[in-house]
Amino acid sequence: MSEIEREEMDCDVVIVGAGPAGLSAAIRLKQLDADLNVVVLEKGSEVGAHILSGAVLDPAGLTRLIPDWKEKGAPLNVPVKEDNFYMLGEAGSLRLPNFLLPPLMNNHGNYIVSMGNVCRWMAEQAEEMGVEIFPGMACSELVFGDNGEVKGVVAGEFGKNPDGTPGPSYEPGMILNGKYVMLSEGVRGSLSKEVIAKYNLDAKCDVPKFGIGMKEIWEVDPEKHNEGEVTHTLGWPIGFKNGGGSFIYHLDNNQVYVGYIVDLNYKNPHIFPYMEFQRLKHHPKIAELLKGGKRVAYGARAVTKGGFQSIPEVAFPGGVLLGCSAGLVNLPRIKGNHNAMHSGIEAAEAAHAAIQEGREGDTLTAYDEALKTGPVGKDLKIVRNVAPLNAKYGPIGGMALGGFDMWFQTIFKGSLFGTLKHGKTDAQSTEPASKHKPIDYPKPDGTLSFDRLTNVSFSFTNHEESQPAHLKLTDDKIPVDVNLAKYAGPSARYCPAGVYEFIEEEGKDTRFQINFQNCVHCKTCDIKDPSQNITWTVPQGGDGPNYPNM
Repeated sequence: MSEIEREEMDCDVVIVGAGPAGLSAAIRLKQLDADLNVVVLEKGSEVGAHILSGAVLDPAGLTRLIPDWKEKGAPLNVPVKEDNFYMLGEAGSLRLPNFLLPPLMNNHGNYIVSMGNVCRWMAEQAEEMGVEIFPGMACSELVFGDNGEVKGVVAGEFGKNPDGTPGPSYEPGMILNGKYVMLSEGVRGSLSKEVIAKYNLDAKCDVPKFGIGMKEIWEVDPEKHNEGEVTHTLGWPIGFKNGGGSFIYHLDNNQVYVGYIVDLNYKNPHIFPYMEFQRLKHHPKIAELLKGGKRVAYGARAVTKGGFQSIPEVAFPGGVLLGCSAGLVNLPRIKGNHNAMHSGIEAAEAAHAAIQEGREGDTLTAYDEALKTGPVGKDLKIVRNVAPLNAKYGPIGGMALGGFDMWFQTIFKGSLFGTLKHGKTDAQSTEPASKHKPIDYPKPDGTLSFDRLTNVSFSFTNHEESQPAHLKLTDDKIPVDVNLAKYAGPSARYCPAGVYEFIEEEGKDTRFQINFQNCVHCKTCDIKDPSQNITWTVPQGGDGPNYPNM
């Protein structure tokens, strides 16, 4: 495809991804210099279409960016008024007193929000300042300069045949060049993954760690609704040998966000994260809340949980990594949007200073330093041992030791543990199926729990079927010969959208099928595949989920 001729457009800064990090960078750049030419490219059909988050938002980043956000109508309408934390057993629950939790876990002053709607509002603010935002423009390739630096991206390529060749309605897309390119792709972005490998940005950091987060929006009986209530749980159904927990947030309009995060470092390949989420809703405490209500939306997204020690170098020749592309989620707080915004601000300030000095295409080391020593670094450093402690001692032991560590650091400004290592990647954590027993999951009842394909229809996902599959296999034989034979085919379970199937046909060998049309862009396959044989790439722009107010 390198012979294809494309139009080129030169900008000051090109930003890939209209999430909270990318939009914060765009707004801050325009605040610093209204004459800068800033372009934001978004693969979703509209801003917010691919945004999925809990979300309880710490407004610190937004306040730093737009101090008068309230007067400007930001959709932060539901302040947290009640904060609960429960340990669940199969039939009962135990509430942990709030005073036992470290101060950073307090949600006072935070807001229950739809991050999709927050991003839509931020995009309006950016456009009013002159930022050009192009939705439906997937960035499929990086463009490199003469010195090996990133100088731009290819965006808006449409009309390929299934085999990757140009079809009759092929559009080659454009090259958008920038003095700096900012990658704000979210978790495990394809371009971010490429630059991390190309420039060895992870040479000095620990391995990244992830969870799979699944979420439904429910409309519930008004008598059961408690606007502003935030509840988190640990324990059942995933148990205390594996990491995971739920969130239940009461927003306005009698709606409740119900979600479940399963840590992807689980050993047993028979674990089925989606079905663990469906089981959760049958717990008496949660079933009572949802009884008589209806689910109106569903989605899933990988969550970064490696923390401070897993942050790679975030600046590379010609560009930077922002937000979840760098892995900035505070695991115990289950919050990363405020850090994403801080990262956008820091990157914008570093890029603006460089452009003022007449520089371009170099490495913005000032951003790397500001990110790791400023508000983001301080937020993540105090919780850096929670994930490794959970992995080593399980949720109960990890929570106790992690809580002690956070309290100790709050009081004494240092940790007795130092900085613990994560060890294996999530893919390496998967053990052979022969070491574990299969798990018999209850069949969804269609009222509280639902099969995957029915739920995927509530993500409003659509992909043009004639395009090449955006999920690429390094070796076509590995799914059956290795992953099915050794690991009982975990891709059929770890995907929350039913993309992967092993088809058995009489008289024929088992066939591995990829239903890429179902993909909700969570990236779990790219992370958890035990053979690391699947690479997630972008489909045509505008394809994928169309989340309403996730």
